[in-house]
Amino acid sequence: MNKKDKSHKIAKILNELYPAPSIPLAHFDPYTLLIAVLLSAQCTDARVNTITPKLFAKAKTPKKMVLLTIPEIEEIIRPCGLASRKSQAIWHLSKILLEKYDGQVPKTFEELEAFPGVGHKTASVVMAQAFGIPAFPVDTHIHRCAKRWGLSSGRNVTQTERDLKDLFPKKDWIRLHLQIIYFAREYCTARQHDATTCPICSVTDSGLQKEK
Repeated sequence: MNKKDKSHKIAKILNELYPAPSIPLAHFDPYTLLIAVLLSAQCTDARVNTITPKLFAKAKTPKKMVLLTIPEIEEIIRPCGLASRKSQAIWHLSKILLEKYDGQVPKTFEELEAFPGVGHKTASVVMAQAFGIPAFPVDTHIHRCAKRWGLSSGRNVTQTERDLKDLFPKKDWIRLHLQIIYFAREYCTARQHDATTCPICSVTDSGLQKEK
C-alpha cells in the first residue's frame, strides 16, 4: 500500500471515529488559547486545563496579565512545569501585544513566532484553532503516528509536517491534527502499543512491522 492509499484509508477511519473533534485546551479567545498552548509544552492538556482557570480568573487579557508580576504568574502555573521560563514568556508576550498590537493576537506565523515562548507548533495551533487558517501542527503524538503508519520517515517534526501536508488536502489539516491527537491517546499510545488491535496500525502494512 503506497502512502497516498494509506492516507485515504487513515482519513476514513479517523473521520468515522472523530467526525467533529474539538480542541482539548479550554480557552475563550485567541489570547487565552495562545497562553494555554504555551503552557501545554511538556505538559498534558488535562493538567493545563486545571491551571488556566486559576490564571484566567486573575488575568484573561494582556492588559490584566501585565499587572501581575512574573513571580505571581510563575506560582500559579508551577504545576505545568518549566514555570520560570513560561511565566516570563507569558508576561513579556502580553506586554508586546499591548505595545505593538493593541492587545490583539496577530494572524500571521511570522508575527506569532516572534513572541517569546512561541514556536512553530504553538503558532500553528493558534492559526488553525483561533483563526481557521489551514495549518498542521505536529506534536510528539502525531510525529509518532506518522512514522508508525508509514506516512513519514522524518527524523523531526518539521519533516513530518511537510510530509503530512503533501499527503492530505489542505482543507482537512485542521481537523486531522486534532483527530490524530485523540487517536494517538486512545489507540496508538507510545507505550504498550499493540499494532494488531490498533484500528489503523492493524490495517496498514507498515503498522504491523516490528517497531524499532
